[in-house]
Amino acid sequence: MALVKEFSTINEAVQAANSLHGRGVAENEVFVLAHDDSITDTVADHSEAKKIGVDETGLGTAFKNMFQSQGDELRTKMEEIGLSQAEAESYEKTLDKGKILLICKDDNQSSFLGY
Repeated sequence: MALVKEFSTINEAVQAANSLHGRGVAENEVFVLAHDDSITDTVADHSEAKKIGVDETGLGTAFKNMFQSQGDELRTKMEEIGLSQAEAESYEKTLDKGKILLICKDDNQSSFLGY
């Protein structure tokens, strides 16, 4: 199960990702996703969060994503790391509003993410 929290700013997302890492969450358990690739890159570059890449999706999905719309690509990435199709659709709408998502695969961190 993956836990997701929305952020409005890059700084908030960076601080949250680094806080998770400080609590012992492995780097390969925290992912960042935004509609704008430059925002995703900035958060990943300044924190312990990773971008969702080939290691998580597999080569076939990564190749398929090259031919999909951005919304389809984002939903596919979210599903590949553990979100349901319905969750991915809902969170893709959140991304459309300019939010940044931090996705934690360590469900022991539910209190940190507000669950």
